[in-house]
Amino acid sequence: MTALVDYRSDRIVQLMQEPVERRDAPWLQESLQQAVLLELATLPPYLCGLWSIEDPVQDEGVYHAVREIVFDEMSHLGLAGNLLTTVGGVPRLADERTAPSYPGALPGGVRPGLTVFLSGLTEDSLDMYASIEQPDHPIAEATAHTSIGAFYSAVLAAFRDHPELITGAHQLTRNMGHHGQGNSVVPLRSLADVEAAIGVIKEQGEGTSASPENPHPGEAGELAHFYVFREIRHGHKLVKTAENPDRWEFVGDEIPMPRCRRMGTVPAGGWGTTGASAPDPDTRRLLDEFNRSYSEMLRLLEAAWQTDLPAKAKELLNKAVNQMFDLQQRAPTLMERPLPGGSGETYGPEFRYVPVQLPD
Repeated sequence: MTALVDYRSDRIVQLMQEPVERRDAPWLQESLQQAVLLELATLPPYLCGLWSIEDPVQDEGVYHAVREIVFDEMSHLGLAGNLLTTVGGVPRLADERTAPSYPGALPGGVRPGLTVFLSGLTEDSLDMYASIEQPDHPIAEATAHTSIGAFYSAVLAAFRDHPELITGAHQLTRNMGHHGQGNSVVPLRSLADVEAAIGVIKEQGEGTSASPENPHPGEAGELAHFYVFREIRHGHKLVKTAENPDRWEFVGDEIPMPRCRRMGTVPAGGWGTTGASAPDPDTRRLLDEFNRSYSEMLRLLEAAWQTDLPAKAKELLNKAVNQMFDLQQRAPTLMERPLPGGSGETYGPEFRYVPVQLPD
């Protein structure tokens, strides 16, 4: 059984307003579909920032930090999909209505007012990344918003009320633990498994109420994603102050901003075929090839969660990972192609979903 996907932009807000007694199997299925879309939506902007760094060796610190976050977010997408399938749902990724579009809002109405866009790594994009990951009550900065973590807390409460819904069906697995590259995608067959998975997703992004440190690090001393992005933006490490060991401030070692390819901000609808940002035919071909490769990756992921055969699921997931590496190879070429007008900015990936084209 799979709940119908509601494509309203404020659906997570609507789900959060449902009374606790109505947070049953269909509620969990729909909430977790929204969670899958939410995790997917963070990857393209983070990847554009990562791929724009010109010299990963010279700027190893920032490159490594952002790369770790990308691997974490990939594992979060895998865990969110497993949370959905363990309660009888099927992730929907390969659909023009569900795949994220940029610039645009986060799925479900999370972080209202935030526009998520695709560009190279800049001060503006770092502010946007941090806004995505921002906890309700940051340790080092005083603000308050409804967060992704609050949504996952509601999902966890529903699981605790209905542990009998956990079936362990259609679970993907992927070892992502080598060299500190995020956390592995693991099967979720019990309430304890579910609690651990949601803890990883929440706390890797936001930290805890007591500390900005990542309690599930790939390497010792990692901060949660929100604070890593703020470190890079502030240009200094976040450290405990000498005067007050419970207080954290961005006054540690300097973090130089890396030299980056100047990928411009992708406009609504992509770079298009006409207008001021219209690419030449060869660049348009490269953009279209990237979009087709990205779309195939989404279709492979969706199919991996649908099959009843574990060996087939592994094969499809491996193919999806290979598609990701293909995207990584294509992106820098686009980021070397200048936009018209002499601004010095360049093209970059659009991450647009393209349906399969049937033969005539």
